Amino acid sequence: MPIREALPEDAAALAAVHVLSWRAAYRDLLPGPYLDALDVEERAGTWRARLTAPDRPTVLVATGDDGRPVALSCFRPWPDDGEFAPGSTAELAALYALPEVWGTGVGRALTEASAEAMGAAGFRAAALWVFAGNTRGRRFYEAGGWRPDGTAVREETGGRVLEELRYRRELLT
Repeated sequence: MPIREALPEDAAALAAVHVLSWRAAYRDLLPGPYLDALDVEERAGTWRARLTAPDRPTVLVATGDDGRPVALSCFRPWPDDGEFAPGSTAELAALYALPEVWGTGVGRALTEASAEAMGAAGFRAAALWVFAGNTRGRRFYEAGGWRPDGTAVREETGGRVLEELRYRRELLT
């Protein structure tokens, strides 16, 4: 499956991947009305702004046979909160795939391509946040070498307070 950097003209497709992934992955975690109200047009604007920002994150897309994005990843330097040495750790801020490609290996390929790009950018480690109740997601990350590091936060999403766990992975040995 081809993987490339996202372009501003991909914004609408990325928004569709984002919304459809959330609706499927978080159906048991977040209120149905909240998920149903997610707006692809609104998200397209957000993705367009990200892809054209001067300090834009790195966004990779996996494309299907027709060239249309079916999965995306987004990473950036970890926020400077004093937790990690500056510039040492990337944050995998997003990893979403259309539900119809779950289990096909596209997520694994995109995660590995992201890890390679993070390493090439000079990061030694990566971290991400995952909902504690997202069993499928946690299994996916653990199979790829990510491990919880013991840090957890509680965040409100869609009117529900959920625990998020931080997972980490070394990039360079």
